[in-house]
Amino acid sequence: MLHINDLTFHIEGKRIFDAATAGIPTGHKVGLVGRNGAGKSTLLRLITGEYHPDDGSITMTRGARIGYVAQEAPGGDKSLIAWVLEADRERAALLAEAETATDANRIGEIQVRLMDIDAHSAPARAATILSGLGFDEAAQQRACGAYSGGWRMRVALAAVLFLEPEILLLDEPTNYLDLEGTLWLESYLKSYPHTVLIVSHDRDLLNEVPGAILHLDRGKLTLYSGGYDDFEETRREKQRLELKLKKKQDDDRRRIQAFIDRFKAKATKAKQAQSRVKALAKMQPIAAQMEDRVVPFLLPNPEKMLASPLLRMENATAGYEPGRPILSGLNLRLDQDDRVALLGQNGNGKSTFAKLLAGRMEPLSGKVYGASKVTVGYFAQHQLDDLNPLSTPYDYMVKLMPEATEAQKRTKLGTFGFSADKADTKCANLSGGEKARLLLALTAFHAPHLLILDEPTNHLDIDSREALIHALAEYEGAVILISHDRHLVEATADRLWIVKGGTVSNYDGDMDSYRAELLSERGAGAGRSAPASGAGDDRVDRSAQRRAAAQKRQQLAPLKKVIQEAEKRVEKLTAELAKIDLLLADPDLYADAQRTQKITLERGLVAKRLAEAEEQWMNATAAFEDAEQTQEETAAL
Repeated sequence: MLHINDLTFHIEGKRIFDAATAGIPTGHKVGLVGRNGAGKSTLLRLITGEYHPDDGSITMTRGARIGYVAQEAPGGDKSLIAWVLEADRERAALLAEAETATDANRIGEIQVRLMDIDAHSAPARAATILSGLGFDEAAQQRACGAYSGGWRMRVALAAVLFLEPEILLLDEPTNYLDLEGTLWLESYLKSYPHTVLIVSHDRDLLNEVPGAILHLDRGKLTLYSGGYDDFEETRREKQRLELKLKKKQDDDRRRIQAFIDRFKAKATKAKQAQSRVKALAKMQPIAAQMEDRVVPFLLPNPEKMLASPLLRMENATAGYEPGRPILSGLNLRLDQDDRVALLGQNGNGKSTFAKLLAGRMEPLSGKVYGASKVTVGYFAQHQLDDLNPLSTPYDYMVKLMPEATEAQKRTKLGTFGFSADKADTKCANLSGGEKARLLLALTAFHAPHLLILDEPTNHLDIDSREALIHALAEYEGAVILISHDRHLVEATADRLWIVKGGTVSNYDGDMDSYRAELLSERGAGAGRSAPASGAGDDRVDRSAQRRAAAQKRQQLAPLKKVIQEAEKRVEKLTAELAKIDLLLADPDLYADAQRTQKITLERGLVAKRLAEAEEQWMNATAAFEDAEQTQEETAAL
């Protein structure tokens, strides 16, 4: 049992936990969720003993080992497999002692203990875990120092999983994994035999692995049974009930207070009034719900749509050195409303392919047609580090909108969630999620025909990820998506391309079939048989959802076009009317009666046309909203 009892903790005077209490039974898997900055990582550090509570306590089963991925990635000349094996210090010490021990009794004790901890199967188990996280047999023999930081963090995760601690703490483990590694980890954790507490913004992971969700909100902890979707529904129902009770209580308080005010001065009603004063004092107020709303993402649509295909490749090859292609035999086409997810292990060439699509590199051979006409917005995770730490979001808008007023610049920032204070905050002081929002705003600013999003959600919480999904559904251009977030892929993409074997090809299956193939290749579960999830019965048919979203965009496109044309006509006529009114405001005009009459008549005609255009605009908007509502009602049936 892991028990958190009346935990209180402050950081720099800010109360992070306020008499928080929760209990996690032994062997249970629990997802820890809450808004960014709520204190999720802080709770993990309190459990490990890195931080100490100001009040209250954290207790656990005596002798339970805690596993927590270190912040520093392993390095040096030691091979990956050796580094993982040496993480089990007891096994390493026993094997070393076995080489030098001479006492027969001690040798026997060492061998018995090695058998107890299953030491002889450890190399196979370590290799299986490393393979699942994306390291083949050859890669496992290379030195840790030969890999980048993200890959080395996978090795650190492999070491913790290999140790199989009784309490496994994971803080955003998928941030340095690709989709393939994420799918393998999900399967591995489902069959993990001990307690797991996992902090994640990956909705699918939180639905598949945990049997309960621990919600951290305003310093309090609340445990909900079920996965993330169950938690959301239960919490919403709880909020609805509390709001209902609060309204009833407010009505009761007003009624009692009215009685007191009316009768407190009357001798015949004094006792009744006094009793109601006591009743009012005893009535504990129900706190009003303060729901933190997530500002939506607004992705501007291309002003002029291009004919399909947007891009077409014929026998194209891509690479950085002539004669040494990374990808070859590329024969693909991308249409104007395509939503394509790129599948494939990191290192196979997904980023190279994205750069080729974005026009950031020329093909080594073959042809890429259409690239000169297509405007591309390219979001890559590493670009977060390229933001000027001394610049503010407003500074970036000044560069992009030099002729705009300050109000227009701040309004533009507001559409991406930057309030007045955040707009003037230096990038160095923005959170990871806020930097990602800024980078998305810069990427989509010029209303590109094609958005290429390479891991856009690493720093976004679950609600912000949902907001991005809605924005992509409304966006009318094409989208290329590289993401380890399976929920984002399934909710957004209607086509899957796989980057494998030095080429890119269309994948005919769906994400479930891809997951099954991947787990079969990587041997998920490290020798343990993963239980059937049953998720296939309950999972929403996301392929159908994607088809419905595409059909919705197609059906509503003509109505949206009418709205846009009417809106432009209203703007044009409004500007014309303003010019005429400026002329009529000039006293010198009235010296020429004939010209005055002509301009006055012209104003009347323009005003009439403007009224007609405004009516057309409103009618088109109403028709669009009716059609949208009809689609939603039909979908609900």
